[in-house]
This record gives sequence, C-alpha cells and structure tokens, in this order.
Amino acid sequence: MKHIVDVNWKENMAFETNMDGHQLIMDAAVESGGDDLGVRPKKLMLASLAGCTGIDVVSILKKMKVIPDSFRVIVEGDVTDEHPKKYSTMKVIYEFKGKDLPMAKLEKAVHLSEEKYCGVSAVYRDVVKMSSEIRVVE
Repeated sequence: MKHIVDVNWKENMAFETNMDGHQLIMDAAVESGGDDLGVRPKKLMLASLAGCTGIDVVSILKKMKVIPDSFRVIVEGDVTDEHPKKYSTMKVIYEFKGKDLPMAKLEKAVHLSEEKYCGVSAVYRDVVKMSSEIRVVE
C-alpha cells in the first residue's frame, strides 16, 4: 500500500491539498512571511499523532464496551531553538471524562495504540522522545 499526498502552491507561502475529499490549507504565520491562510505544517504532525492514537483508543474501548462521556487527546511538542527547528519531545495526554471508568481498560487501550496500532506513533518514537499521561475527569 502507498499513500500519496499532492500539495499545490496557492500563493505566497500557502499550499493546499485535498485529502480523502477534504481540503486542507497550510500557510506560514504573518510574522514568518505568510498570510495565515491555514494551519502550520509542523503542528499537523502533532494533530496526526493525536488523531491516529485517538481513533485507536476509541476503537479499542468500544470493543471493551467502555464509552467515556467525552475523550480528547492533547499533544505537546517541544521545538528545538536551532535549525532545523524540530520536535525534540512529544507528550500525549489522554483525557477521559466519565464516572467509574475502569483505569485498567483505559491503560490497556492506550498501551495497545502506542505500542501496536498507531503508525504515526511508531514513526515518531524512532526519532523523538515520547511520553504519555492518562487523565480521568469526572
């Protein structure tokens, strides 16, 4: 299997693509010479990780018959000061909301995503120091 993304230059620093039928625009911030027409490409790396692991965790929890009231994934990335400015660490925070959520099942779902299923996490783990945290809010 091969994934292909075709990204086209729009104007100035802005690029656009259509992925899976959804338009995505990327651009630089005004202070970096862009027009702020879209998201920053580097931050998409964090969003990709959050989406990948989040989908895994929800899928696994559904099979375990555990449905939280809400669930969000927060990814924090520390950027180096020198060029190329890249992520040196990433922390994934899994925040579940609900009463009487079984922590052992939440931990198992997160572990399975991080260690077995999430392809984005697998790639990042090879080049970035990764950590995670599970939070339960009632």
